[in-house]
Amino acid sequence: MGVTNKTSVSKFILLGLSNIASLQILYFVIFLIMYLLILSGNLLLIIVVRLNSRLQTPMYFFLSNLSLVDICFSSTVVPKMLINTISKDKSISYLGCATQMYFHLALGATECLVLAVMAYDRYTAICKPLQYMVIMDTKLCLLLVGGCWVVSFLNSLILTIFTFQLPYCRSNLISHFFCEMPPLLRLSCRDIWFNEVAEYISGVVIAFGSCLLISVSYLFITMTVLTFRSSKERRKAFSTCASHISIVALYYGTVMFMHLRPRSSYSPEQDRIVSILYTVVTPMLNPMIYSIRNKDIKKSIKKTMRKLSH
Repeated sequence: MGVTNKTSVSKFILLGLSNIASLQILYFVIFLIMYLLILSGNLLLIIVVRLNSRLQTPMYFFLSNLSLVDICFSSTVVPKMLINTISKDKSISYLGCATQMYFHLALGATECLVLAVMAYDRYTAICKPLQYMVIMDTKLCLLLVGGCWVVSFLNSLILTIFTFQLPYCRSNLISHFFCEMPPLLRLSCRDIWFNEVAEYISGVVIAFGSCLLISVSYLFITMTVLTFRSSKERRKAFSTCASHISIVALYYGTVMFMHLRPRSSYSPEQDRIVSILYTVVTPMLNPMIYSIRNKDIKKSIKKTMRKLSH
């Protein structure tokens, strides 16, 4: 079903990554391995934080929440992509498409906000060390994480409702591997100006706002660390932030490129690559980056693996 005169469609066709059979098999194997790494790496991090008393701190509480978000985030896209890659039927129902977009937007925004909360946590730990445990108590940590999830899911609900109130009568062929807002909006036969404005406002408030909070937090952190007399203390302070900065740079760069650029620069091939970076690559790298850079995590993983092996 391609171009149609109907005012709406009952299902969409996801064109995926490639229509070449040999490449489809290769993509299936690569993304299956990456998805298994996402699940195993993030689950291991959650288990390690949960089982080790030394890691029962706000920083690791937020890190385990980030791992949970990453598992859910990639799971909204990768399983369906794997099925479509090797299946002749590449369709997704109208409701299925709306559901996928809703959870993808919600969890993507949750990751943005959790990363911002993690930056605030580092600011408090480094700039106000004596007050840290008083400020970042259990109640505030739960409130911050709960707020991230609630705000993100409400924001996604609004955007999804606006998107699926549009009539889709140009085509039902989505030049992408999942139901994402930018390629979907281009299929509507109605003016999408309102939807684009709503997407920009959402992106500015959540993505750019979170990025601004992270930048301000690290500005104060840098100013504070530079006052430390010991170079060892300075290295230790910057080391605790390095993993977070790496993840923020990769994730925010790709998300803001996808949702805050002019529509005139739209390119299906380019968008697929960018989407892979923040829906698959980043969730896979997060636990690796934190494990490599963090001595406590490395020690706890070794300790947990020894326990599980006995």
